[in-house]
Amino acid sequence: MLAIDVQESQIDALATRLGRQLAVSGGMIATVESCTGGLIARALTETPGSSQWFDRGFVTYSNEAKIEMVGVSAQTLAAFGAVSEPTALEMAGGALARSRARVSLSVTGVAGPGGGSADKPVGTVCFGWAVADGRTRTVTRRFDGDRASVRWQAALFALQGAWDMLSD
Repeated sequence: MLAIDVQESQIDALATRLGRQLAVSGGMIATVESCTGGLIARALTETPGSSQWFDRGFVTYSNEAKIEMVGVSAQTLAAFGAVSEPTALEMAGGALARSRARVSLSVTGVAGPGGGSADKPVGTVCFGWAVADGRTRTVTRRFDGDRASVRWQAALFALQGAWDMLSD
Protein backbone atom coordinates (compact mmCIF):
# COMPACT_ATOMS: atom_id res chain seq x y z
CA MET A 1 0.00 0.00 0.00
CA LEU A 2 2.97 2.34 0.36
CA ALA A 3 3.12 2.99 -3.41
CA ILE A 4 -0.53 4.03 -3.44
CA ASP A 5 0.01 6.24 -0.36
CA VAL A 6 2.87 8.00 -2.12
CA GLN A 7 0.78 8.47 -5.26
CA GLU A 8 -2.16 9.72 -3.24
CA SER A 9 0.09 12.26 -1.56
CA GLN A 10 1.43 13.38 -4.94
CA ILE A 11 -2.09 13.62 -6.36
CA ASP A 12 -3.33 15.65 -3.41
CA ALA A 13 -0.36 18.03 -3.67
CA LEU A 14 -0.90 18.53 -7.40
CA ALA A 15 -4.65 19.02 -6.90
CA THR A 16 -3.91 21.71 -4.32
CA ARG A 17 -1.46 23.45 -6.66
CA LEU A 18 -3.92 23.25 -9.55
CA GLY A 19 -6.68 24.64 -7.33
CA ARG A 20 -4.53 27.60 -6.30
CA GLN A 21 -3.80 28.37 -9.95
CA LEU A 22 -7.50 28.22 -10.81
CA ALA A 23 -8.42 30.39 -7.82
CA VAL A 24 -5.92 33.07 -8.90
CA SER A 25 -7.17 33.05 -12.49
CA GLY A 26 -10.84 32.84 -11.55
CA GLY A 27 -11.31 29.70 -13.62
CA MET A 28 -13.13 26.48 -12.89
CA ILE A 29 -12.40 22.87 -13.79
CA ALA A 30 -14.63 19.93 -14.69
CA THR A 31 -13.63 16.28 -14.86
CA VAL A 32 -14.91 13.33 -16.88
CA GLU A 33 -13.69 10.01 -15.53
CA SER A 34 -14.18 6.47 -16.66
CA CYS A 35 -11.48 4.09 -15.37
CA THR A 36 -10.50 6.40 -12.49
CA GLY A 37 -14.10 6.36 -11.27
CA GLY A 38 -14.02 9.71 -9.47
CA LEU A 39 -10.50 9.59 -7.98
CA ILE A 40 -9.63 12.89 -9.63
CA ALA A 41 -12.79 14.64 -8.47
CA ARG A 42 -12.11 13.29 -4.97
CA ALA A 43 -8.59 14.71 -4.97
CA LEU A 44 -9.77 18.09 -6.20
CA THR A 45 -12.59 18.34 -3.67
CA GLU A 46 -10.29 17.31 -0.79
CA THR A 47 -8.63 20.70 -1.28
CA PRO A 48 -10.07 23.39 1.01
CA GLY A 49 -11.82 26.11 -0.98
CA SER A 50 -12.39 23.85 -3.98
CA SER A 51 -15.99 25.01 -4.29
CA GLN A 52 -14.56 28.22 -5.77
CA TRP A 53 -12.87 26.46 -8.70
CA PHE A 54 -14.22 22.90 -9.04
CA ASP A 55 -17.46 23.02 -11.02
CA ARG A 56 -18.39 19.36 -11.43
CA GLY A 57 -17.25 15.85 -12.13
CA PHE A 58 -18.83 13.29 -14.41
CA VAL A 59 -18.21 9.58 -13.88
CA THR A 60 -19.05 8.06 -17.25
CA TYR A 61 -18.14 4.42 -16.80
CA SER A 62 -20.46 3.02 -19.48
CA ASN A 63 -20.68 4.00 -23.13
CA GLU A 64 -24.27 5.08 -22.51
CA ALA A 65 -23.11 7.46 -19.78
CA LYS A 66 -20.47 8.90 -22.10
CA ILE A 67 -23.16 9.57 -24.70
CA GLU A 68 -25.87 10.84 -22.36
CA MET A 69 -23.83 12.85 -19.87
CA VAL A 70 -21.11 14.46 -21.99
CA GLY A 71 -22.26 13.99 -25.58
CA VAL A 72 -19.72 11.50 -26.89
CA SER A 73 -20.95 10.43 -30.29
CA ALA A 74 -22.09 6.84 -30.75
CA GLN A 75 -20.21 6.90 -34.06
CA THR A 76 -16.95 7.76 -32.30
CA LEU A 77 -17.46 4.92 -29.84
CA ALA A 78 -18.28 2.49 -32.65
CA ALA A 79 -15.31 3.54 -34.77
CA PHE A 80 -12.62 3.94 -32.10
CA GLY A 81 -13.95 2.39 -28.90
CA ALA A 82 -14.31 3.83 -25.42
CA VAL A 83 -10.58 3.66 -24.84
CA SER A 84 -9.37 6.01 -27.55
CA GLU A 85 -8.09 9.52 -27.97
CA PRO A 86 -11.11 10.59 -30.08
CA THR A 87 -13.40 9.47 -27.25
CA ALA A 88 -11.24 11.20 -24.62
CA LEU A 89 -11.33 14.41 -26.66
CA GLU A 90 -15.12 14.32 -26.97
CA MET A 91 -15.39 13.63 -23.24
CA ALA A 92 -13.28 16.69 -22.41
CA GLY A 93 -15.15 18.88 -24.89
CA GLY A 94 -18.47 17.66 -23.55
CA ALA A 95 -17.47 18.63 -20.01
CA LEU A 96 -16.74 22.18 -21.13
CA ALA A 97 -20.04 22.37 -23.00
CA ARG A 98 -22.01 21.09 -19.99
CA SER A 99 -20.38 23.12 -17.24
CA ARG A 100 -19.09 26.53 -16.25
CA ALA A 101 -15.51 25.27 -16.39
CA ARG A 102 -12.68 26.96 -18.23
CA VAL A 103 -10.63 23.76 -18.35
CA SER A 104 -11.60 20.10 -18.38
CA LEU A 105 -9.88 16.77 -18.28
CA SER A 106 -10.99 13.30 -19.24
CA VAL A 107 -9.73 9.80 -18.56
CA THR A 108 -10.80 6.54 -20.20
CA GLY A 109 -8.88 3.29 -20.07
CA VAL A 110 -8.42 -0.34 -19.16
CA ALA A 111 -7.46 -0.58 -15.49
CA GLY A 112 -7.64 -4.37 -15.36
CA PRO A 113 -7.18 -6.99 -14.34
CA GLY A 114 -9.33 -8.06 -17.31
CA GLY A 115 -10.77 -6.24 -20.28
CA GLY A 116 -7.58 -5.70 -22.21
CA SER A 117 -6.89 -6.71 -25.80
CA ALA A 118 -3.86 -6.98 -28.07
CA ASP A 119 -4.48 -3.41 -29.29
CA LYS A 120 -5.42 -2.02 -25.88
CA PRO A 121 -3.76 -4.07 -23.15
CA VAL A 122 -4.47 -3.62 -19.47
CA GLY A 123 -2.91 -0.35 -18.37
CA THR A 124 -3.80 1.54 -21.55
CA VAL A 125 -5.33 4.91 -20.66
CA CYS A 126 -6.38 7.73 -22.96
CA PHE A 127 -6.52 11.32 -21.74
CA GLY A 128 -8.12 14.47 -23.05
CA TRP A 129 -7.85 18.09 -21.95
CA ALA A 130 -9.78 21.07 -23.25
CA VAL A 131 -9.57 24.77 -22.46
CA ALA A 132 -12.32 27.29 -23.17
CA ASP A 133 -9.95 29.23 -25.48
CA GLY A 134 -10.09 26.28 -27.92
CA ARG A 135 -6.87 24.48 -27.01
CA THR A 136 -7.13 20.70 -26.73
CA ARG A 137 -4.73 17.86 -26.19
CA THR A 138 -4.97 14.08 -26.14
CA VAL A 139 -2.45 11.43 -25.28
CA THR A 140 -2.39 7.70 -24.61
CA ARG A 141 -0.21 6.14 -21.95
CA ARG A 142 0.37 2.60 -20.74
CA PHE A 143 0.80 2.13 -17.01
CA ASP A 144 2.16 -0.93 -15.23
CA GLY A 145 0.83 -2.48 -12.07
CA ASP A 146 -2.42 -3.73 -10.67
CA ARG A 147 -5.83 -2.09 -11.06
CA ALA A 148 -5.34 0.33 -8.18
CA SER A 149 -1.89 1.35 -9.39
CA VAL A 150 -3.12 2.01 -12.93
CA ARG A 151 -5.98 4.15 -11.62
CA TRP A 152 -3.75 6.22 -9.31
CA GLN A 153 -1.10 6.72 -12.00
CA ALA A 154 -3.81 7.82 -14.45
CA ALA A 155 -5.25 10.30 -11.94
CA LEU A 156 -1.82 11.84 -11.35
CA PHE A 157 -1.09 12.05 -15.07
CA ALA A 158 -4.46 13.68 -15.79
CA LEU A 159 -3.95 16.34 -13.14
CA GLN A 160 -0.45 17.04 -14.41
CA GLY A 161 -1.86 17.47 -17.91
CA ALA A 162 -4.44 19.98 -16.64
CA TRP A 163 -1.67 21.88 -14.85
CA ASP A 164 0.37 21.92 -18.06
CA MET A 165 -2.60 23.20 -20.08
CA LEU A 166 -3.16 26.06 -17.62
CA SER A 167 0.55 26.87 -17.51
CA ASP A 168 0.91 27.19 -21.30
